[in-house]
Amino acid sequence: MNTVTWFLSLSIPLTLFPDAMLAGGRSVNLAQEGAAHEFTIQQVLSAPFPTNLIAAPKKEKFAWVFNAEGKRNLWIAEPMSDGKVYGSRQLTNYFEDDGQDIGDLQFAPDAESIVYVRGGDLEYPEQPYPNPALIPQGVEQDIWIIPVNGGEPRELAEGHSPAISPKGDLVAYISNAQVWLAKLDGSEKPRQLIHVRGVSSSLRWSPSGDFLAFVSMREDHSFIGVYSFATKSLVFLDPSMSLDMEPVWSPDSEAIAFFRLPISRDALPFEPQREGPPWSIHVSRITGGSSSEVWKAPPARGSVYREIVAANQLFWGYGDRLVFPWEGDGWTHLYSISVHGGTPTLLTPGAFEVEFAALSPDRKTVVYSSNQDDIDRRHVWKVAVDGNRPVSLTSGTGIETAPAVSSNNRTVAVLRSNAQIPMRPAIVLAQNEIRDLAPAVLPADFPADRMVTPQPVVFTGADAAIPIHAQLFLPPNAGNGKLHPAVVFFHGGSKRQMLLGWHYMPYYSNAYAMNQYLASRGYIVLAVNYRGGIGYGLDFREALNYGAAGASEFNDSEGAGLYLRSRGDVDPKRLGVWGGSYGGYMTALSLARASDIYAAGVDLHGVHDFNQQIKTYMPSYDPVARPDAARLAWESSPLFWVKDWKSPVLLIMGDDDRDVPFTEMTRLAEALRNRGVSFEQLIIPDELHLFLLHSTWVAVYSAAADFFDRHLAAHNESAPTTH
Repeated sequence: MNTVTWFLSLSIPLTLFPDAMLAGGRSVNLAQEGAAHEFTIQQVLSAPFPTNLIAAPKKEKFAWVFNAEGKRNLWIAEPMSDGKVYGSRQLTNYFEDDGQDIGDLQFAPDAESIVYVRGGDLEYPEQPYPNPALIPQGVEQDIWIIPVNGGEPRELAEGHSPAISPKGDLVAYISNAQVWLAKLDGSEKPRQLIHVRGVSSSLRWSPSGDFLAFVSMREDHSFIGVYSFATKSLVFLDPSMSLDMEPVWSPDSEAIAFFRLPISRDALPFEPQREGPPWSIHVSRITGGSSSEVWKAPPARGSVYREIVAANQLFWGYGDRLVFPWEGDGWTHLYSISVHGGTPTLLTPGAFEVEFAALSPDRKTVVYSSNQDDIDRRHVWKVAVDGNRPVSLTSGTGIETAPAVSSNNRTVAVLRSNAQIPMRPAIVLAQNEIRDLAPAVLPADFPADRMVTPQPVVFTGADAAIPIHAQLFLPPNAGNGKLHPAVVFFHGGSKRQMLLGWHYMPYYSNAYAMNQYLASRGYIVLAVNYRGGIGYGLDFREALNYGAAGASEFNDSEGAGLYLRSRGDVDPKRLGVWGGSYGGYMTALSLARASDIYAAGVDLHGVHDFNQQIKTYMPSYDPVARPDAARLAWESSPLFWVKDWKSPVLLIMGDDDRDVPFTEMTRLAEALRNRGVSFEQLIIPDELHLFLLHSTWVAVYSAAADFFDRHLAAHNESAPTTH
């Protein structure tokens, strides 16, 4: 991510543990999965998932990464005739589910080659390289270049975050937290360009190619650095005690705009932050070093910076208009302001949230996705940087997001899905006229025609404080007059939102697949967008007393259980719960505090002690020095309530998790064992929080489905009873 955020997100060959050992000597027989059902876990997870959709600076090309059952490869699409017909093809040939991620794509200025990174942890690039496939010789994280018109990829250097110079001769990158430089043609050995304290990131070339800007992170503050190639000198722009970040160059290469975020030592992760020390936008001149504050957020809602998903959070638009996100009205919107200051112009008015955004090459238009007029989906819009009414590009019952604008400033590529077919790249030809860029990649046996369409549901939490949105998956045999087992799903984050269709993030696309799979087996599934998530405004995301400040979202778990119990097609004695990361926390909290509601659960790498988790994200946190906060965090944790836990649980985790300490799982297992609570475990050596191996996902979901089948007896439907 581009700023400091407090969130959690989320593949091991079955041959590594054909009978994964469980607690008490039991084992999950993964081979039995799917034999007698309409479709299998393998089938529903088989569609290639696209990420890293980018547009070329010339020739109207697009590129992306397809992850096809763990085999990640670069793809490219090029116009074949009048721009309405595109041809797509695979560029690289990686054929193994080896856990080696691909990302950081960038076209060369002439659009004839693409630079990318393969390997390593792209979420935490300075961490040791993950090796979930247990490759004996080890793995690397390397930067590669490949010609788009044929040829093999060529390794440039070891590192990540490549940035190609506007002249197309050099690539700057990060290795061991420092800035390095390599020739794009490989004619010289790479060399370290800058020796400086801290961790370097956010490389930004000036349009002239004469300067390189970057962020230098110094633990509790950061600087904007600028290196001059002419003078071989380094300066920091207007150094402060704040987090200076997101540098963006002026078109004439003479100034940089950036964000300044004050540090607040009172604020803790996993607690609501509706207000705080206000953030600001600054502009610094490269020559002379003068700096000015262009705008500062008022000391009210919106004073804490809220990011969007974009390669840059701050855009230098046409007419010297700076475009930035702000939630001054309680919703994440785009605004623009003159580089000379003044009053910001609201570009995207309404009760909705902007998410992905991209600036057109001519800098006149921002294309973005939002949930305007469709709060549980995403659609794509565009708006001029100086205002005017936003124009809808897509609408309907599908989901469109992650827009990229072609070099012709007109053609927009998106990722799109619906309730039946997962995300795939497409171009928007006209309003609601969308054409897939690679329609032939969906496997022939992908069960699209057997996907159920989730229904929108709104209920209230047990405290009746907030409306809670959810998606209800009814099984094909829902109308047979019998009582069905039901499962509640909680997403992670908590800054996430499940949608009425296949998700745009791979972790939650897989979760959607699992919910569809459970529905196909006779379960009623309720995916809950509990308080603390995104999509419903600042006050919902920063809900009072949520997380470590009181776990108010537990009310939404109780509300979900009460809603399902109220349905005439649900067996109230057979309710299950599952989720990963923060969803694992919600699962554990639900089982600990509401074993009378939930008969069984599956907890994937969940948080069980907030005091330990806070310290993971904020090493300076000292519970002893903050006894009141520490006590509340502990009382908000599943381990505090474990004395009331009775229902069986399956615990799943990779032991190279960098988001949640592995001790979160071992401590919970010890506590459950001491209290005689039945639990099973599936531990995956060297796997991350965001599972890298496709086979891990198959193994995990197979084990979870088997666990629910054994404890909720999905195929033993019962006749309706009065309840």
